[in-house]
Amino acid sequence: MSRRTLPNRRGWIGTAFLLGAIVTTGAALATWKFLELQKSETAAASQPEPTETITAGLATEREHRPTTTAIGTVLAMRSITLRNEIAGTVRRVALTPGDIVETGALLVALDVSVEAAELEAQAAQAALAGTTLARLESLRRHKAVSQEEVDQARAARDVAQAEMARTRAIIARKTIRAPFRVRVGIADVHPGQYLEEGTELTTLQGIANAAHVDFSVAQRVAAGLREGDRVGVVAGNEAAPIVARILAIDSRVDPTTRNASVRATITGGDVPAPGASVRVLVPVGATGKAVAIPVSALRKGPGGDHVFLIAPDKDDKLRAHLKPVRSGAVVGDEVMILEGLSAGDRVATSGSFKLREAVLVAVADSQATPPAGSK
Repeated sequence: MSRRTLPNRRGWIGTAFLLGAIVTTGAALATWKFLELQKSETAAASQPEPTETITAGLATEREHRPTTTAIGTVLAMRSITLRNEIAGTVRRVALTPGDIVETGALLVALDVSVEAAELEAQAAQAALAGTTLARLESLRRHKAVSQEEVDQARAARDVAQAEMARTRAIIARKTIRAPFRVRVGIADVHPGQYLEEGTELTTLQGIANAAHVDFSVAQRVAAGLREGDRVGVVAGNEAAPIVARILAIDSRVDPTTRNASVRATITGGDVPAPGASVRVLVPVGATGKAVAIPVSALRKGPGGDHVFLIAPDKDDKLRAHLKPVRSGAVVGDEVMILEGLSAGDRVATSGSFKLREAVLVAVADSQATPPAGSK
């Protein structure tokens, strides 16, 4: 019986020895890992906390009126399509695209040789009729001719003068001049070319330090607008809008789009070119208070708009804290914050993209950095 149990005892002893070796090895490894972690924590504690360098700005209170954006078209105060009233052959052309010409400057002259000859003949006829009238009036004073003969001579003189005036008018209509100070558009007219009556020659845009801007807004927006109200006009990539004033609001609402047409006038300053497409910032509602911050301070993410507030911690170290906000319109280089900030709050501007919650920061611009512990 003892011979049968002896091998089993030896197996249990071997197994116990193996388990003991595994446990001892595991304990040794755990102890080594624990010591290494302690060394890492000690080394990390001795290293300075990472600091992000940024610039900062202060939130300031502004008067702000909410706006909506419309697309408008710039129109010259005066603009015409130039056409010839009378058919004829072109004798002279002074249409250089882009040139600015003064009022009365010659643009296109049609051939008037026939009319000029007729005018000379009519002038001679009028001179003869005038001489005849003078002679008959002298004879009438001596009662040598009747009053009827004098009246007929006077009528003949008047007819001759009217014919001269008619011919001069034809010559003037064949000599096309600038009706006001204009910029010449693209033209394709050449000397010797025969023009039918009403041929389009070019377009003329009036030159002035003012322009109209036509745009459409929703019916509810138009209901709150009045003549003289100010709107902002943004052309191209310009940051600051140009101030324009509403000149007229169409009394009719489009039955399809439910929009109303509005015309505003830009006066003075850098007026956009006629035909240019612009963005029009149209006021909506009453003027209220808003907080303005630099555009670079506003961040956008999956959770919505936010900024990073810069505030000292209990150790007077500046840290960044994420703050959700509700943003409004961009005015120049500032964005209006409708909710989430108060005037005087300090926010990260340049470098805010690299911040995270509670990170230590160093503000580069000392002017925007008040003493630690103050807001």
